[in-house]
Parts: sequence; structure tokens; C-alpha cells
Amino acid sequence: MSETGAATATPAAETTESRTPKVKVRKPRQRSCDEKDEKGKVCCGHLKRYYDYPKAIAALVGGLKMEIYRCEFCKTIYKPNLAELSHSFTLRT
Repeated sequence: MSETGAATATPAAETTESRTPKVKVRKPRQRSCDEKDEKGKVCCGHLKRYYDYPKAIAALVGGLKMEIYRCEFCKTIYKPNLAELSHSFTLRT
């Protein structure tokens, strides 16, 4: 029984890791995710600062030293809005 349980858990973990996350641009003063699921329900997850993102995400976003945010539920990546200043004082130069 443990072999079938491990076999069913492995493909689910691989599909979540192998999917490329959706990349969106943050709206001014946006704090929660506005991504809709298959049923049309809004995610409303809190956008958290993504500090140590892998190089694959940096290739999707377009830079290594950017202020990237990620939804805590659906893992959608949010690029910074170039119309507003970054929240980090070290990146404002």
C-alpha cells in the first residue's frame, strides 16, 4: 500500500513544480492577488515579497535585482510597476 501512496504523491508534486508560474505586472498600490481560477473566483491571496527567487524566475521576469512579489496561494509572480517607485529604498537609486 505504501508503494501506491508514494506513486500517487510523486506526480502531483512534479506537476506543481514543473509548471511555469503566471507573470503579471502589479497595479499601483496592489496588495492582493487578482488572478481568477477556472470557476471565475478571485484568488485574493496576499502578495508577499519574493527575495530569493531562482534564476528560472529571473529569466521569466527579466532581471535579477527586481522587487518581485508572489501570491501566497496561487504562486502568481508579480513584476514591479515601472510607473511607481519601488518600496525598497536600496532599489530606488
